[in-house]
Amino acid sequence: MAIVKSKLLKQLSYNYPNFLKKDLEKFTNIILVEIKRALKRGDRVELRGFGVFSTKVQKARISRNPRTGEKVNTPQKKTIHFKMSKDLFKKLNDN
Repeated sequence: MAIVKSKLLKQLSYNYPNFLKKDLEKFTNIILVEIKRALKRGDRVELRGFGVFSTKVQKARISRNPRTGEKVNTPQKKTIHFKMSKDLFKKLNDN
C-alpha cells in the first residue's frame, strides 16, 4: 500500500497532537517544495537516516514505439535517482 500525502498528514497529526493540522500541512508542503526546487537546480538532497535524492541526465536516443514498431526520437531528460540509507536498508530487511 502506498502512502499518500493525506495519510501522512493524518499520521503526523496523530503523532503530534499539539500541532495544528494546517501547520503540519504547511510544514509538509514547504519540505516537498524545497526538495523539488533543489532537484530542479541539480542539487543533491540528503535526508539522514532515509536516503539521498539526486538527478541524472538521460541522453537523447532513438527508441521504438512498442505498438507500431516505428522509431521515435526521445529527447534528453532529467530523471530522479534515489539511494536509500544503510539505516533504512537495515530496517526494511530486519537486520
